Amino acid sequence: MATAVPAERDAVARAFPGPFHEVALPGATLRRAAGCDLLAAGVGPARSAASTAAALTAAALGGTPYDLVVCAGIGGGFPPGAPVASLVVADEITAADLGAETADGFLPVTELGFGTVTHRPPETLVRGIAAATGARTGTVLTVSTVTGTAARADALRARHPRALAEGMEGFGVAEAAAAHHVPVLEIRAVSNPVGPRDRAAWRVGDAFAALTEGFGKLAPLLTSWNPHEP
Repeated sequence: MATAVPAERDAVARAFPGPFHEVALPGATLRRAAGCDLLAAGVGPARSAASTAAALTAAALGGTPYDLVVCAGIGGGFPPGAPVASLVVADEITAADLGAETADGFLPVTELGFGTVTHRPPETLVRGIAAATGARTGTVLTVSTVTGTAARADALRARHPRALAEGMEGFGVAEAAAAHHVPVLEIRAVSNPVGPRDRAAWRVGDAFAALTEGFGKLAPLLTSWNPHEP
């Protein structure tokens, strides 16, 4: 299954040609084609987690559980590691703002003694995707509020020095996948630099083109991947 918001879903769909039919789920609708189900999961970690969980639960109850969940979309890139129109595949999917603010700074929820903040996709699959598409590999952060200032970007990089990109759905999708013991990937095409909010600098069309091209190259890898590989 690949999960994305509608525009990203259409970019992913071009890599899986063939007729689609729709499958209604509680709160979501799948587009099903041979070898892949596409889900417009919604914006933000809560909505994406709920939509992905609905799809995973329906598949499990129907006796056809998924082997892999892919969260695909566009997002912000941390310069210079992830320039605009580049492709990033996460080797870590991390919730950047799940925790508590203290007088001494931010504490992730894990340091409060519960929960998790990071999911790690299968290493062999991440390496294969990077080799097939030229994608950069690193941490992709999930945020509930898009970064819009240099101070916020600097704070995120200080806490997460391996971060290459930020999005709003990956951790939610990963949490749902983990609850079903299904591996997860996150792939982002960079539409804008992480930092001061400047809509004039966004290149959404170029990011969609990069996402479409990337999925065209990795579709055979996804469909042939052995889920028992680490």
